[in-house]
Amino acid sequence: MALNVLGTELVPCSYDPLTGYFRDGCCNTAEDDTGSHLICTRVTAEFLAFSQARGNDLSTPRPEYRFRGLKPGDRWCLCATRWTEALRAGKAPPVVLECTHEKALDFVPLDTLQAFAFTAA
Repeated sequence: MALNVLGTELVPCSYDPLTGYFRDGCCNTAEDDTGSHLICTRVTAEFLAFSQARGNDLSTPRPEYRFRGLKPGDRWCLCATRWTEALRAGKAPPVVLECTHEKALDFVPLDTLQAFAFTAA
């Protein structure tokens, strides 16, 4: 059983769009996940523009990969290094802690993740 950053069972991040390194809806990982797709986020327009400017266009549909493109508000398992890069640039999207894999703590301290925790208002 995979655990989240809170030490409890990892909860799925998103089935629509289908996310995760394994496209199983969860931010699960494996040794060959060189991008470390660990952090479940609720993407923002600001982050999507930042990612596109960095060469990773997550907004444009790619039907050949069964990818509809992300819209602000979608949940997505981000690479830990991309999230930390966005953090340094002031563009980090909110984090869904229950859905963020515990291995994210190898990249980002828990208190930083908690400071960016998504809370439904």
